[in-house]
Amino acid sequence: MIDAAIHAEAAIDALRRGRVVGISGEGGGLAVLSAELADIASLANLEANHRAGLIITARRAAVLTLANQRAAAAADPEPVWVERPEWLDLAASRAVADPVLDLATPMKGPFTTRWLGVDRVAAQAAIALAKHAALLPAVYAVPITAATPVVTATADAVLALPAAAATVRLSSRARLPLALAPDTQVVAFRPADGGPEHLALVIGDPNPVQPVLVRLHSACLTGDVLGSLKCDCGPQLHAALAAIAANPGGGILLYLQQEGRGIGLINKLRAYALQDQGFDTVDANTRLGFEPDERDFTLAAAMLAQLGVGQVSLLTNNPLKVAGLAAHGLAVTRVAHSMAPNPHNSGYLDTKRDRQGHLL
Repeated sequence: MIDAAIHAEAAIDALRRGRVVGISGEGGGLAVLSAELADIASLANLEANHRAGLIITARRAAVLTLANQRAAAAADPEPVWVERPEWLDLAASRAVADPVLDLATPMKGPFTTRWLGVDRVAAQAAIALAKHAALLPAVYAVPITAATPVVTATADAVLALPAAAATVRLSSRARLPLALAPDTQVVAFRPADGGPEHLALVIGDPNPVQPVLVRLHSACLTGDVLGSLKCDCGPQLHAALAAIAANPGGGILLYLQQEGRGIGLINKLRAYALQDQGFDTVDANTRLGFEPDERDFTLAAAMLAQLGVGQVSLLTNNPLKVAGLAAHGLAVTRVAHSMAPNPHNSGYLDTKRDRQGHLL
């Protein structure tokens, strides 16, 4: 099983590099190539012996209203195989996979989809690989016997990969005086799954025997660093640091590398492009083929456990964060944490409240 997991992790890396990856399963398997990264040469290499199909998520298929897929998308997360006739070349099939191109290429199809059959699990694993690699969740695919993958993983091993690491290692700790919280230590964690490092900002001297004031903050380069007005992330970060610093018992801010609610920076920017076309944040994510929120708070719970914290007063208006920590045995009390809207993010905040259940 260890070797199987290593092969699955290697497959993520290879897919992210634009290489052909094999996914074996009961009764067969698929060789796949990222639809986002494919070029004429790599697609021709994949198709040397067999015309490739295009696998997209049920979410994306529902957007395209592919035959018999709307109901399936609501009830069954099974991916959809789109057959590719000769006219569905690289550019045309990329437009099928990438919703940012929908308005530029509104006339799509007609398409033929096929039953996945024995390749169903391999197709699910292919989409999971793309998500783990922070790529657009769409791949070209041929039978595994029709190509030569650089690495092959079993579908079961890929699907067994956790969405977030359950084990982390405390790797470094140092003083980090902040403008809003001078009495701060930064604690760096390496997750066991080899993913990006995450930080805990320990402010003051929190007592883990009592409920600790905590904020879970998903990294937002555009908001936290560049000062984007499209979201409330920057103000939330700064307000949380100030609130924890002002709290007599201090507290902890976890800075988690879960950009774009877990879809990654590039896909978040694609979602921004869709918002410019008039879609809200939920519809932007689902048009891309993702769930409205792909985050898993297992990692946050593991970091708090390493810091000895079992009781949390959580600065949030997101019930999913409360439930995510409580599911891992933490005692959680919610503390309201909301920011005033600006002319650029009022619709974004309305969507949080009306479609995602945020308590604003």
